[in-house]
Amino acid sequence: MGRKGSPRSPQAEGGSRAASPPSPLWALPEELLLLICSYLDAQALGRLAQVCRRLRFLSSRDVLWRRIARGCLNSGFTQLGTDLLMPWMELDGKYLYLSQAENIQAYHLCAEGTGLQCHPQAIFSGHQEDVCRFVLVNSNIVSGGGDGSIVLHKIHGSYSVKFSAHEQEVNCVDFQGGLIVSGSRDRTAKVWSLSAGRVGQCLHTVQTEDRVWSIAISPLLSSFVTGTACCGHISPLRIWDLESGQLLTCLGTDFHRGAGVLDVFYETPSLLLSCGYDTYIRYWDIRTSTRKCVQEWEEPHDSALYCIRSDKNHMIASGSSYYGVVRLWDKRQTQCLQSFHLSSPTSSPVYCLRFSTTHLYAALASALHVLDFTAS
Repeated sequence: MGRKGSPRSPQAEGGSRAASPPSPLWALPEELLLLICSYLDAQALGRLAQVCRRLRFLSSRDVLWRRIARGCLNSGFTQLGTDLLMPWMELDGKYLYLSQAENIQAYHLCAEGTGLQCHPQAIFSGHQEDVCRFVLVNSNIVSGGGDGSIVLHKIHGSYSVKFSAHEQEVNCVDFQGGLIVSGSRDRTAKVWSLSAGRVGQCLHTVQTEDRVWSIAISPLLSSFVTGTACCGHISPLRIWDLESGQLLTCLGTDFHRGAGVLDVFYETPSLLLSCGYDTYIRYWDIRTSTRKCVQEWEEPHDSALYCIRSDKNHMIASGSSYYGVVRLWDKRQTQCLQSFHLSSPTSSPVYCLRFSTTHLYAALASALHVLDFTAS
């Protein structure tokens, strides 16, 4: 009879190997890892993503690719030789506020609104990444940035507040009645207080289950609407109760997958405009139906619509994703009233537009364009 030996280890029997000790690389803070990766070019980041799942997740972070993407664009506005992106703007009397990279700059409008002064009158900073969107309400600027933070500035004064809001980019914000609503790539929308002693306190977190691209507070200050990416089977347009954060209703039933809503605009508490990737402008009357819009207009060149604005009467202006196309629409007609190609032959989206009875301002990747409706 053979002698019994001591039990052999799993390795000796050909079993699974013991787990290897974790790499010292993962003991580093994420901020330091991102800093190291920021020195890599696009090819090196692609190769790094093939090493393991953890490095693939790290190398796919937007903060690393934003620098590379920015290098492929010519924004037309430069500062110390660096191109600055300008995705959003607001008008206020004699000033135009324009986001350029991580700053918001106030430019004085020239006489008759025909252009801007060369140098900004004021610069509002605070974000570590690009400003995604901002609003201007009652001499307050509220902005959301790619760093996940929200910044509040008083235009006339040095007061400013910054607080961490989301885990990823704050794609959209709105501000009314002492409350801020924000939407993010992290698939949440949040309601924030600005009342005394509660500045920056999160009142509600809404799980949207999809990336939030646009947001707006109802003029009645009772609800807010979110426009999401429509990557699932949920309507990309939903209205939430501002006080409780509960879902009130969904708008529409026939959105196709990927028909994300990039911009929303309240005309009245019950009338709402939306536009996005599915190339349609939709006009909603919440009093009559939440299942179907009361009117819609299709972009004739099958381009996504990045932004929309209304004079709250008959006129609508929209900005397309290709060749800087701005279109004017009359609600009483089914076809486009007039179109302007602002960036031909170089293609660029119209990131934002604002218009009045005399002028229209459109922010593209290449320049800020001003259309003078009074000129012959």
